[in-house]
Amino acid sequence: MLNPAIGKLIMSTDSRYKLVLDIAKRAREIADTAEQSGEVITEKPVTIAINEMSDNL
Repeated sequence: MLNPAIGKLIMSTDSRYKLVLDIAKRAREIADTAEQSGEVITEKPVTIAINEMSDNL
C-alpha cells in the first residue's frame, strides 16, 4: 500500500497526537535496528512505520 488512508489510522487510535507518537517511536526502532545490524534501508523509517501500522488494521 503506497498511501495508507490517514482516516483509518486516526480511527484506530485515541488521538492524532498518539498516532504521531506511535509512528515516531516505531520509526526510531526501525532506524536503530537497521543501524545496529548494518542493514541499508531504501525507504524512510517513518514510511515503513506507517505502512506497518496500516497493515495491522
